[in-house]
Amino acid sequence: MEGKALNRRIVTYSACARRQLLALYVYIAERSGVRPANDYIMRIERYCQGLDTFPHRGALRDDISPGLRTIGFERRVTIAFRVAPDEVVIAQILYGGQDIEAAFDAE
Repeated sequence: MEGKALNRRIVTYSACARRQLLALYVYIAERSGVRPANDYIMRIERYCQGLDTFPHRGALRDDISPGLRTIGFERRVTIAFRVAPDEVVIAQILYGGQDIEAAFDAE
């Protein structure tokens, strides 16, 4: 049986998403130590990388910003991203119930 080749996309992070990951790392490291912080951030990044082959997951949130999609991670993180033909851009990574609408209003 012949399979169709997957159209893999490059997964990139906006500057805002990188800052949010760093802030989350610092928050966890200060409370639980460097190793748990590193492990958690690595799990988030692996999850985001999984969007390379099946990016049209989660909820489409055109009400916040055209083409924006959101998906949850481990019940504590919301990942906001956009899908382009060759790329998935992680726009924001919000932790612990942060208000996504307010986050995009602030951009």
